[in-house]
Parts: sequence; structure tokens; C-alpha cells
Amino acid sequence: MLSEWSAECSHDAPTLVVPWSDPNGNAHFIDLRVNPYDLAEIPEAEQHPALARALRSLNSTRSPFLTAKCDAWQLTPADHSEQMESLALELLLDPTETRAGFASYIDLLWRERSVFASAHQQQDRLDRISRRAQRLPHREAALECVLRPALLDLNGPLEGFSVSLYVTALGPEAATAHRRWELALEDVVAMLRGRDLEPARGSATIDAADAYPLRVRHLG
Repeated sequence: MLSEWSAECSHDAPTLVVPWSDPNGNAHFIDLRVNPYDLAEIPEAEQHPALARALRSLNSTRSPFLTAKCDAWQLTPADHSEQMESLALELLLDPTETRAGFASYIDLLWRERSVFASAHQQQDRLDRISRRAQRLPHREAALECVLRPALLDLNGPLEGFSVSLYVTALGPEAATAHRRWELALEDVVAMLRGRDLEPARGSATIDAADAYPLRVRHLG
């Protein structure tokens, strides 16, 4: 599996704000750790069971994460030709294998407060995740992680960093691309649920009821 990560953490970089709501009122943040059954309110999860399973796992009790946003979409040559061609070259795929694609993203927040607040700790973890993902048996798929600033206010204002997790797969037709995406996403989520990434026992977490204000300095 192709895997890489990057950082967009300058002072003028877009910041993930949680909780959030769509200006039109059509969507809003859903805390799946507190209300797991509200997964049914996320249209993308209803349309794509693999995404629903990923969100359920990433927000489960022992998960090192909570999720903030997600989306999933089909890639077509008519609308995404440049992205598909670039990915096909990186994956070294035959043109017959790249006529369709499917992609998704999930915005993640590390629950362990010290990790959430530290770009450097997250970079170390992203290095580890990227190396492990490269060993996954998905030659038609790619994982991209982007480190970004985040502002969280569930039980008090906390400033830190989030990770946007992109999984993309290509195929000879839409159904195959979608199935390859499902399998790749499943294995990526299983990797992220590794025991070594879980919050340290007794550590403070960003979703604790006694959260206290925390501010960090952005990179760049």
C-alpha cells in the first residue's frame, strides 16, 4: 500500500473546529463516543457500510481516537482525471486498472491529551503508521495522512492537532474500486486500533469531563 503523511500547520492553515455545524444547518458534529447510535444520522455512513464500521471502531471504548468529520466519494476520469493519473503513476498500475476510483476521509483527534497537544508526538506516530501501512497488501490503494491544527471544546477549550485520514483505491470499474477501498479502509482501521497506540493507562484524555484549558504553539 502506498502511504505518506504531510503537515499543514502554519499560522494561516485551516483549523479543524469541534464541535462544528454546516452554515446551512444540514450537518453537524456527532460525538460517536458519547452517542454511538447516532451513527445512523451520518448519511455517508448509511450509504457506505465500510465507513460506518470504521467510524464505529475508531470511536469505541479503547480506541485512541475520536472522529470529527468524514466523507466518501467516487472518482471518475471526467471529474478527477489529474488525481487518478497521478495516483496510478505512484502505484505503478496498468491503465486498465485505473478507470475508476473511490476515496474517503476521516478527521481524527487523538484522545490522549498530551498527544493531542503535541505536533511532534503526532509526527512520530504518523511515521510509525506510514511505515506499517506500506506493508499492507493493497497495491491498488493509498493512505495519506495530513496533520492540521485543531480546536476542541467539548468540556472546555483545548488547542492541538488533528489528522485527516484519506484512503483511496483505483480499479478497472467502479465496483472493483469500491471493493478495494473497503478492504483497504478495513485494514487501515485495524492497524490504527493497535494496542501500542491506545492512550496510556490513567492518562488524561480530551473527552474527559474534567477537561481544562490547554493551548499549544502552531508550527511554522
